[in-house]
Amino acid sequence: MKLKMPKKIPHGSYEPDWSKRLMVSAQKAQGQLRVQEFLDDIADLCVCKEHLLWYNVDVATLLEGCSINGHTTNPRDGSSILFLDASIVACHPQTGRLQHYPKSMVHCFVDDHRNGGEAAPDGVVFSVELFSISPREEELCFILECHQEHEIPAAQREAARWLGWLNG
Repeated sequence: MKLKMPKKIPHGSYEPDWSKRLMVSAQKAQGQLRVQEFLDDIADLCVCKEHLLWYNVDVATLLEGCSINGHTTNPRDGSSILFLDASIVACHPQTGRLQHYPKSMVHCFVDDHRNGGEAAPDGVVFSVELFSISPREEELCFILECHQEHEIPAAQREAARWLGWLNG
C-alpha cells in the first residue's frame, strides 16, 4: 500500500490551507492586541473602579471575536468609541450602555470657535463630534472638546482618523 502525499506547498508545509490558517491566526492576534490597547487606554483614564471593572469584564467579553480598527476615549467622562469594520460601538460607563451604529449612519462635525465667529459654549475653543440620528432618542453623540488651544492638535488628529474610517 502506497501513501499518497499532497503536493509540497512553499515554506515546507504539507497542509493545504496553511496560508489561510496563518492569516486567520494573525488577524485574531491583532484583534486581541487592539482590545488590549483599548483596555490599557481606559486604565490610563481617571475613571472609578466600577467603570474600570465594567470595561474590563463586560465590554471586553462583548468584544471577543470583534475586529477593532481603532478607538477613542474621552477623558472628561470616561466614555469611548470603538471603530469596527462597518460600524461604531459607543461605550457609556455611567449608564452601562453599549450602543452599536452602522457606519452609514455616522456623521462627523468639526467646530472651530477660535476665529471669533459664533460664541463658544462653556469656553470651548474647538470641538469634534461624531453623531448619528437614530430612533427613540438613542442617537450617537460623542464629542471631544478643547478648552485650551494646545489641546486642538490632538482633536484634529482624532477628527482625521474618524474621517479616514468613515471614508475607508
